[in-house]
Amino acid sequence: MGILLIIVLVLMIGGAIFSLEAKDLLSAVIAYGIVGFGLVILFLLLQAPDLALVQIVVEAITLIIMIAVIMDSTREEVKTKSKRTAAYVIISIVFAGLFLYFFNRVTGTLSAFGERAMRMSLAYIEPGAEITGSANLVTGVIFDYRGYDTLGELTILFTAVIGVLTVLRLKGRK
Repeated sequence: MGILLIIVLVLMIGGAIFSLEAKDLLSAVIAYGIVGFGLVILFLLLQAPDLALVQIVVEAITLIIMIAVIMDSTREEVKTKSKRTAAYVIISIVFAGLFLYFFNRVTGTLSAFGERAMRMSLAYIEPGAEITGSANLVTGVIFDYRGYDTLGELTILFTAVIGVLTVLRLKGRK
């Protein structure tokens, strides 16, 4: 399974690099889709079907919206002036610095790794693998203990997909 993970990761990295270098925006979005659907495959290989379900719905919604926007606008990259590009680079560096600063501040308040934050975690951790019969404790907890919650989340995500498809179909008929 390790070789398969490496192959999928290499394909994802290739898709990411191609999406950065593509001149046609539609090609870039499709290459971006390779990265997202590769992540779905990785989640399935790592026995996390709950994450795979959420990722595939989010990826589908994102790709539909991005392709619809590209089809309504120009597909070619617009040439920008060098001053504007320099401003974007500076803003990106400032944003990344602020993000790292706040990330450092927030992670300092977290409890130490492995330290329990809630007493209820023992009720899931100790008998969880035996009761659920799952090899992956997280999947067992999500599908057995929190099955209705997961079903509700998936219902919301699929409803969002149907809403996006309906809006795009109505827009296409006009």
